[in-house]
This record gives sequence, structure tokens and C-alpha cells, in this order.
Amino acid sequence: MNTNDFPCRRRSIVVATKNKGKAREIAQILSIPQIDFISLTEVTSDDYKVEEIFNTYYENALLKAIKASEATGLPSIADDSGLEVDALDGAPGVISSCFSGVEGDDEKNIQKLLNLLKDEPEANRTARFRCIAVAYFPDEEVILSSEGVCEGKVISEKRGTGGFGYDPVFVPEGYEITFAEMDLALKNKISHRAKAFRLLRRKLIDFLEI
Repeated sequence: MNTNDFPCRRRSIVVATKNKGKAREIAQILSIPQIDFISLTEVTSDDYKVEEIFNTYYENALLKAIKASEATGLPSIADDSGLEVDALDGAPGVISSCFSGVEGDDEKNIQKLLNLLKDEPEANRTARFRCIAVAYFPDEEVILSSEGVCEGKVISEKRGTGGFGYDPVFVPEGYEITFAEMDLALKNKISHRAKAFRLLRRKLIDFLEI
């Protein structure tokens, strides 16, 4: 299917996340003047929630995008991402946000991760962040998707106050500071999410012919 066969019927797209840090990152990375990216918190009720029921990033991202479109009547953008630690056979992976058993509890998730890695030497603490981003246009039944990966390692204690999730314990390859110690401009150049959404941005521009 050639997505350019479809005209752009809207210039508003809802970003399907209620995580303010993530929404801010996505808006800065995409930054297309012709599109008004609307935060999900602006157009849904406080109790809006989507359970991530699938075992792959892509399926969960698409589910969130579809549900956001159904709730708002707008095209949507969503992503799903996770931290994959080699010493843990790729865990926490797709369950990164609820690794501790409590959805979205960054402190508990990080503490569980560090406890599991406490006896691992630095050489064995290699890891990567992976992100799958999707854009969903319900009227045209079009799905665009992209992937981004950032290699690095998990350190033994938290550093920095920025970012969210596992950012305080992840040092990207080629750097000596964590994502949480970086300013947002630098993180948005090298992160898994930045890579995925930069690719998605190009696909959006081509699809919408802007």
C-alpha cells in the first residue's frame, strides 16, 4: 500500500502517553510545524488507561495508538520501549515499566534491577534500550512504524535527576554520564526513542506530503 495515495485529512495528532517526560521528549523530537501534537492528558479523562497485554513492543505500541485514536477521534502516535540487559537474558524488556510488579514505579523497578545485577562485574552489565514507535491513521487504515536502539551499560547506583524510568542507571555507549545526567537536547540526539521518532518523523512527512 502506498501511503502517499491518501490525502492528509488532519493536522492534529494525539501523542498516546500520559507520561509527561516522555510526551515532552516526543514533541521535541518530532517538531513538525504543520502538525499540532496534542498530549493525551489534554483530551482524555484522568482515569484513561490502556493495559499493555502483548509480548512485543510493536503490538503494545499499536494497541496504545489504536486506543488513543478511538478515544479522541484523531490520528495517533505511540511507542513502547524497554531496557534489555544481557546478563538477565534480555529482561526486563517488554515488561520494563512494571518490572517490580508495580506499573510505572521507577524507584522500585530500578531497585529490583540493581539487586539482580549486584554481583555482576561491569563487563557483564551491557544493555540496550529499544523503542518501537508507531503512527496510526484510522480513516486511511494506515500504520507507520520505526525502531530505535541505544547500546550501553547499567551502572551500580543511580546518578542524575533528569529523565525518567531507568535513565539514572543507564550510561549510553561512548559516554560516561547517564541519561539522567544529560540535558534533554543531547539525550534527544542519541536515545533509542530519539532514533525511532526521527525515523517516524520522516515517514510522517512523506505520508502527509508536507
